[in-house]
Formats: sequence, structure tokens, C-alpha cells
Amino acid sequence: MPVSRERQEPRWHAASAVVAVLVIQVLLTPRLVPGPTLLLPGLEALLLIGLLVASPTLRANNDRRVRLLALVLVGVIAAVNAVTLVELVRRLLEGGLADGRTLLAAAAGVWLTNVMVFALAYWELDRGGPHARLGDDPARPDLLFPQDADPVHAPPDWRPGFADYLFTSLTAATAFSPTDTMPLTARAKLLVGLQSLVSLLTVGLVAARAVNVLT
Repeated sequence: MPVSRERQEPRWHAASAVVAVLVIQVLLTPRLVPGPTLLLPGLEALLLIGLLVASPTLRANNDRRVRLLALVLVGVIAAVNAVTLVELVRRLLEGGLADGRTLLAAAAGVWLTNVMVFALAYWELDRGGPHARLGDDPARPDLLFPQDADPVHAPPDWRPGFADYLFTSLTAATAFSPTDTMPLTARAKLLVGLQSLVSLLTVGLVAARAVNVLT
């Protein structure tokens, strides 16, 4: 279905999240990212540029190739963050991160990237993706927002935007579970569960290290 002009949503919200992840990878976790420091962030930047060139707004996002490129970008970022977390665990177990500042910076980088990448995943997958979601006949929801359950408190024809998915991701990462937005489908439950696990593991590692230092 066509997307009305009033409902068009630019990509800069999601693009800003990707840029934030690139900065985090370069500044906070360079020692943990495999390969040369700028190799993987550079690859992600190229994917982002290609996506913005192919689809500067959501009007062109009904192209399956464009959506596939967006999902590949999210997958690459998620894979890099997973490898970074594994490397963080390995170095902690082997005593390779004795400096508390380095540990805190690396853990903060993993945690913040976790929030951003799952916000992007929710945004790309819920209700058929951003283009389908803004149309007149979106797919069935993967996530149930409070506005869906109580439309009286939502504007007419309300649709979730990137800020809604970012808030959902942030609350899931801090509470280690769903909060006011509930996952409905199996893939949404899997994503929320995986995000909560990564967040819990990251925070638990820092807490365990802090206890070890204090004792």
C-alpha cells in the first residue's frame, strides 16, 4: 500500500543510531573488535551509505533488496557486538583486562551497542518493516505498544516510530525483560530474550569484576 506524505518517516533517526554505534566501536571497544580498528566500522559505514543512497526516505523501502540491505547492516552490527562481548568475557577470565577504566569503557560500549542494534532490529521487523508499517494496511504487530492496547491515548492513525523502538530497547536492556511493550510473536520474544541476556551478562561481568576489585 502507498505511504501518505503525512506518514513518511526519514531514515536519519535510524542512521543516527548506526553512526552512534560506529563511534562507540572506534572509541570504546577498539581493543576488543577483531581485525584492524577501522575495518568492521568501515564496512558498516559502507553498508549505511549504500542504504541511504538507495533509500533516503521510507518511500523506497518497499524494495526487497533495500530492506535486505538494512537487515544485513543490523546483522553485521549485532555479530560484531556479539564477538566483542565474547572477547570481553575471555579477557576477563584470563585476566587480560586489569585496568578498570578499560573494562568499564568496553562494557559500556557493548551495552550501548546492544540497545542501538536491537532498536534497529525492532524497527526493521515489526509489522512488516518501516514502509509497510506506515501504510494503510500494515502487517500483524510483533510488538504490542500501550497505544495499541488503549488507542484513546494515541493520536489518530498512530504508528510506532524509531523513538518508540529505541525506548522499548532501552527499557528491555535495563529491566532485563519486557516492560510496557510486550512481544507477541516468536521472533519478537526471541529478540527481547536475547537482548535481555546480553544486557544481563554485560552488567553481571562488570559487577563481578567490581566485587573482585573491592575484595
